Amino acid sequence: MLKNYLKIAFRNLWKNKGFSFINITGLAIGMASAILILLWIQNEVTYEGFHEKKDRIYEAWNRAVFSGELHCWNTTPKIMASALQRDIPEIEHACRVNWSQRYLFNVGDKRLMARGNAVDSIFLQVFTFPLLLGDPNTALKEPYSIILTESLAKSLFGGENPMGKTIKIDSKDNFKVTGVAKEPPSNSRFNFSYLVPWDYLRKKGDDDQNWGNNSTRTYVLLKENTTLASVAPKVKGLKMRYDSSEKHWDNFLYPMSRWRLYSNFKGAEEDGGKIEFVRLFGIIAGFILLIACINFMNLSTARSEKRAKEVGIRKVVGAQRGSLVSQFIGESVLLAFLAGIVAILIVQVSLPGFNTLTDKKLSLHYGNPYFWLAGLGFVLFTGLLAGSYPAFFLSGFQPVKVLKGTFRAVNALITPRKVLVVLQFSFAIILIICTIIVKQQIDHARDRETGYNKSNLIYHFLTGDLRNNYLMLKRDLLASGVATAVCRSSSPLTESYSDSWGFEWEGKAPDDKTDFYRFCTDEDLVSTSGFKLLKGRDFNLKEYLTDSAGIILNESAVKAMGFKEPLGQIIKDNGITWHVVGVIKDFILESPYTPIAPMVIEGAKGWFSTVHIRLNDVHSTTENLKKAEAIFKKYNPEYPFEYSFIDEEYAQKFDDEKRTGTLAALFAGLTIFISCLGLFGLATYMAENRVKEIGVRKVLGASVTGIVSLLSRDFLRLVVISFFIAAPISWWAMHKWLQSYPYRVSIQWWVFVLSGILSMSIALATVSWQAIRAALANPARSLRSE
Repeated sequence: MLKNYLKIAFRNLWKNKGFSFINITGLAIGMASAILILLWIQNEVTYEGFHEKKDRIYEAWNRAVFSGELHCWNTTPKIMASALQRDIPEIEHACRVNWSQRYLFNVGDKRLMARGNAVDSIFLQVFTFPLLLGDPNTALKEPYSIILTESLAKSLFGGENPMGKTIKIDSKDNFKVTGVAKEPPSNSRFNFSYLVPWDYLRKKGDDDQNWGNNSTRTYVLLKENTTLASVAPKVKGLKMRYDSSEKHWDNFLYPMSRWRLYSNFKGAEEDGGKIEFVRLFGIIAGFILLIACINFMNLSTARSEKRAKEVGIRKVVGAQRGSLVSQFIGESVLLAFLAGIVAILIVQVSLPGFNTLTDKKLSLHYGNPYFWLAGLGFVLFTGLLAGSYPAFFLSGFQPVKVLKGTFRAVNALITPRKVLVVLQFSFAIILIICTIIVKQQIDHARDRETGYNKSNLIYHFLTGDLRNNYLMLKRDLLASGVATAVCRSSSPLTESYSDSWGFEWEGKAPDDKTDFYRFCTDEDLVSTSGFKLLKGRDFNLKEYLTDSAGIILNESAVKAMGFKEPLGQIIKDNGITWHVVGVIKDFILESPYTPIAPMVIEGAKGWFSTVHIRLNDVHSTTENLKKAEAIFKKYNPEYPFEYSFIDEEYAQKFDDEKRTGTLAALFAGLTIFISCLGLFGLATYMAENRVKEIGVRKVLGASVTGIVSLLSRDFLRLVVISFFIAAPISWWAMHKWLQSYPYRVSIQWWVFVLSGILSMSIALATVSWQAIRAALANPARSLRSE
């Protein structure tokens, strides 16, 4: 019997090649799209899932009120780890991880820059990063020990065993290789090429005991059988026990399982995060697969007349409905299996581009038996979903009516087939509208005035000897004509490395906890950046020596401090008395989607990490960079010339939204394509079934336009219904999404009109080809048998 069913299934596929092609193509594209999305979702939900002790690992967070609002954040004082370890016996280990840093590695003639972290020596006892060589318990015990990843070890030592060998870092400190680690998985926040002990930072003087300096991340490993609830009260008041100046400050532990997907906070409560994107794309995956299955259902039921007599004869000779259902579902599973093979090929070809788009390293694990088990389950699910309705529909035919030819249903106002087509196009139109609004929001933020001139502006970190040779570097850059202005600062213009609520000024309220960005520079900041000076002047150490203790405020800072006349005002910070010399127009430092925060720019008594260079536009960029590289090599010969363009860095602020918009556009296109495949198949079959009717109409004088309109009208009516369903749903979804952006675009009516016209045009183009072909056919051929 099974052999007979398979033979019939393959004969039907071969006999109806066109419909089989449409069905397999639609299912394959839908399945491939769903697989790609599911791979992305799996990567997100398994973030940090490889750690053996993940259920006991937590991150220390702060919670306090600033600028009138309750904030939660995950940078902590460097001293917190030792306090947690000492004061709370339920904590097995407390471990610090500093911000990722790039060092110059020297081995013989080889020099390369690598990024990694300084960590406490028990880091590998908390987190699971297996060592290929070395002992995880002792590898970071000595201040000048270092663990390399496999790729960095190969880059430095080739095929040699690196254990025990010496590496010079930043051309001054010699480190001994004590371990080689596997590459960190891509779905981890820890993305390092090397690990050095925290003791190295202490020897460099980069450690401190200041409870007010929240500059590192602190992780804890709870002892076995310890609950978070039992530890939370002891952690809560930790900072206030050591810093009596803070009266309303809490600490709490945040579980590893929630770091990636849930770590957006509004006040004291979680307020979503990446989990919203996971849910959204999960829904999209489900709908794309459903739309592909709807094609199968529609085409199978539309072609019911072709299988009706087969069903009637089988029932007459004794076939039960159950056996017929099994046969038709078996056929759909077979077709899903063929589509699954094509889908795997599509996924394999698409993965490199999809990885680039999503910034991931996704892959299909062919050697994993669970992959094949999941794949088989996915194919069976798709086959059952696609074949269930047609199977019950076809098996429900009554043999008497079938064999008499009277089984056809009337052209009802609402049929399952029409409902399914409406569902298909509703989802496609929702994606079209959402794609347009996401693009509008990106353009709206991108067009926002930044407050400075991004073009021809580069920055370079003050690596190696650049700190000591900065003044000579600046002199040569200006004298050579490479630059028109140069300044050094505490961070690039696109980032903030420091903020504080501890500024003091006359008239400040005792309970004022306004948070200010802190930025430091020496002089020529305004001419280098292109800031608009509203009052006062730029720093000028040549004419005003006291400008080393000067401050420039942005508009928001003047407003926050309540200054009517800011020039000359005294501000205290970090034990230094500063005086205001200028006010600049607000500029975007971090997110272009949020209001601009108050900012204090401190003079030369501050600290520096970066040099900004305004390139001379008289010369080409290539020429400028070539000359600049020679000057940098002159004063910093050991280090590579690694610059970044400010406009490119600024553009990266839109990456997440651009990625969301591109994915939405991609899936909208695929959804429309799959829907149109189904619509094309239905239109083809409709034209075949009505060929004699069309012939009679033509004989009686009907025009080609009239016949095309007749054949297209029903489909267009369904698309119009889809639009009226999709419009309010997409408005609600986009309105909710835009609420997370304080600086946002308004939803405009023309977006819906454009989407409606676009969807109608696509549907009309899909069905009209078949309609025109049918209308132009010679009626003599279709009526010959009559």
